[in-house]
Amino acid sequence: MEENCYAWHSYQISIDMGKKVEYTNGELTIVWQPEMCQHAGICVKMLPNVYHPKERPWVQIENATTEELIAQISKCPSGALSYRLNKKD
Repeated sequence: MEENCYAWHSYQISIDMGKKVEYTNGELTIVWQPEMCQHAGICVKMLPNVYHPKERPWVQIENATTEELIAQISKCPSGALSYRLNKKD
């Protein structure tokens, strides 16, 4: 699959054929699968400084700690948001 990468500030966003979007802060990568999203709004309610649905990019990962992001992502009812911890070099 072809992958496009865009730099946004010091964060990298990877778009994989429209199936998933990844946002990273270097320590953690958020994976958003838009087709799975039920738009419950829990992400926005829990971390309004991170999730901005009307903006692009809509996830501003730098506005929360890794621990806050993990806690919020674990509450996503549809599983559209997931994460992985990045390996430290």
